[in-house]
Amino acid sequence: MATNGGLGRKLRMGIVGGGQGSFIGRVHVTAAVLDNRAELVAGAFSSDPARAKASAADYAVADERAYGSYQEMFDGERKRPAGDRIDFVSIATPNHMHFPVAQAAVAAGFHVVCDKPLTLTLAEAEQLATLVDASKQVFVVTHNYTGYPLVRQAQEMIRAGELGEIQAVRAEYIQGWLRTRLESEGQKQAAWRTDPARSGAAGCFGDIGTHAYNLGRYMTGLLPERISAHLKIFVPGRPLDDYGHAVVRYQGGALGTVTASQISHGRENDLRIQIDGTLGSLEWHQEEPNKMVVRHNGKPHQLYTRDPNAPFMNESGRAACRLPSGHPEAFFEAFANVYRSGFDAMAQALAGGAVEKVNTVYPNVRDGVEGMFFIEQSVASSKADGAWLSLAHPLARR
Repeated sequence: MATNGGLGRKLRMGIVGGGQGSFIGRVHVTAAVLDNRAELVAGAFSSDPARAKASAADYAVADERAYGSYQEMFDGERKRPAGDRIDFVSIATPNHMHFPVAQAAVAAGFHVVCDKPLTLTLAEAEQLATLVDASKQVFVVTHNYTGYPLVRQAQEMIRAGELGEIQAVRAEYIQGWLRTRLESEGQKQAAWRTDPARSGAAGCFGDIGTHAYNLGRYMTGLLPERISAHLKIFVPGRPLDDYGHAVVRYQGGALGTVTASQISHGRENDLRIQIDGTLGSLEWHQEEPNKMVVRHNGKPHQLYTRDPNAPFMNESGRAACRLPSGHPEAFFEAFANVYRSGFDAMAQALAGGAVEKVNTVYPNVRDGVEGMFFIEQSVASSKADGAWLSLAHPLARR
């Protein structure tokens, strides 16, 4: 999209985090530049000056725009001419840094793309949502699995009533990489994800359980009512959960389950969802994202494939495709679809237009608040032996 939503130029990107040894930072940058609508020009890659400079070179960022802290970057970029400074910042840090960076970015007038979970605590998330609502900034939360073409295909099918009334949602995200205490062996990703000071109140449920829950919310639009959860630490000495299961009651009577594990042998990133309606059901697996099964009693099962030229693809599914059928699209492309929908809003805002902040294609700050409420209520329910607690938050996307 050469015109970039009518803006006529690429969006200028800054990143906080993503230094050497980071997985998700490189993913953010790859996704942001995939459609040639943005370029990385600045970064606060690390608080270690030597590491920050080395990381900047890895990303081809000029030395003078490799900053020692996020606040230094925001101050330095604001001093640059309007036609040169960054337009948005991507936050690719451990969870405990999301809120201070996002808060400072919004205050500095920059649009934001933030990793999930949104913040370390629900109180921080609610405060951030208030700031975003009062600002002119676009705020994107990278629940990246919402960007897959067949996820968006399914969302539109459900909205159109093709499955009838939705009655049950089963979502699970199963991994096995934390079967042993990698965090005690100096593994960076494991270390911060299992540290309450940097990860938050939950481990596995905060890291990947939120993805499974969000996927059900995104695809069905069902509003949650109550939750009963059981979280467990199976690896001795680990301070945060590495396995969990929750039951969700939705408004209108539908039931949902969310299961998350990081201790299941041989499982990688097995996010899958099944949705039952009165007229049909569907099933989608993240590890085979270009296929979706739709079932109706008494009829042959239907296999939907990601094919932008097929008559069965709806507009939402087709718009999320980049390649012809048979050429697999997966993780990077889905991540890029979240960025692309965010870029449409940023371009509109930068051109002086008003932007929608609630009913957006991309996950927004309200989805982030919902994710934090899900985490904190899951933890609280588990501590109370699975007690039913409210999951209806006033800021929930409707």
